[in-house]
Amino acid sequence: MRTTAGIIHPQLSRVLSEFGHTDGLVVADAGLPIPTGVERVDLAWRPGEPSFVGTLSAVLDEFVVERAVASAEMADESPEQLETLRTRLAESGVELELVPHTDFKALTHSARAVVRTGEYTPYSNVMLFSAAPF
Repeated sequence: MRTTAGIIHPQLSRVLSEFGHTDGLVVADAGLPIPTGVERVDLAWRPGEPSFVGTLSAVLDEFVVERAVASAEMADESPEQLETLRTRLAESGVELELVPHTDFKALTHSARAVVRTGEYTPYSNVMLFSAAPF
């Protein structure tokens, strides 16, 4: 048993432990299509829960990020969510890159895993690329 409080979901904990430098992890809203062959860590249990921001914060507490990519459509469709995302990433020293949503969805095919939340806010998705912790 782990001695520290952190991510206790067994699949998510295992997935984060298996990441290597530059591997991609997507934290997704409830509606993002998950490509066939990409591991799905499904945390959603009802609309809005768990939230995108809460899940992202838990992941960032245990995951070293080199870069992050999200959909440019967040700026128009979910500006408050985008600002929260930028702020949380900046706390980790990471700048957010925005790309068209079609490009973002194509990028998810290279992800090692997608963490699906119950978030219903449009375009609440981010792909995090792992960094080496040294």
